Amino acid sequence: MIISCGGNDEITLFNGKDLTGWEIYGTEKWYVEDGLLISESGPNKEYGYLGTKENYKDFELNLEFKQEADGNSGVFVRSTVDGTKVSGWQVEVAPPNLHTGGIYESYGRGWLIKPEPEKESALKYGDWNKMKIIVTGDRIISYLNDVEMVDFSDEKIGEGEGGILLQIHDGGGIKVYWKNIVLKPL
Repeated sequence: MIISCGGNDEITLFNGKDLTGWEIYGTEKWYVEDGLLISESGPNKEYGYLGTKENYKDFELNLEFKQEADGNSGVFVRSTVDGTKVSGWQVEVAPPNLHTGGIYESYGRGWLIKPEPEKESALKYGDWNKMKIIVTGDRIISYLNDVEMVDFSDEKIGEGEGGILLQIHDGGGIKVYWKNIVLKPL
């Protein structure tokens, strides 16, 4: 089902209590504690995803994240998962100077666009960060702490369909906290 309605109705994707509306892909840990959504490497140290059960086409997504340990993660848009192989586009969440806010296509073309080097300082590593992602038609704009990180248009993105996915990178030792995940259909 594709949600692509107009209006200003915001959808709270994470209720602060449990994983209602989400589906876990892989063996990595996704749990709720003290009102926060926590993603953490599991014993297999593989890729893991937490995806919305609904698909979203054009939207503004606002969320907050805080990285602990390695902190390599991401927010996928218009994406699908088969096992732990994802198809879609990731707005990167990474340690300092590793392109948070850039757009990466897993199992495809790789990096599509990275933020300019001077924008890397927008990340507050180890503290709460606000991310805004606007997806309309073939265009994605990402913001980190009110700094526009990238503005990218691509025909393949325009054709994409799928949900919102949060990622935990492979390799182990990763822990990322999430809160205030709110989507506004456009």
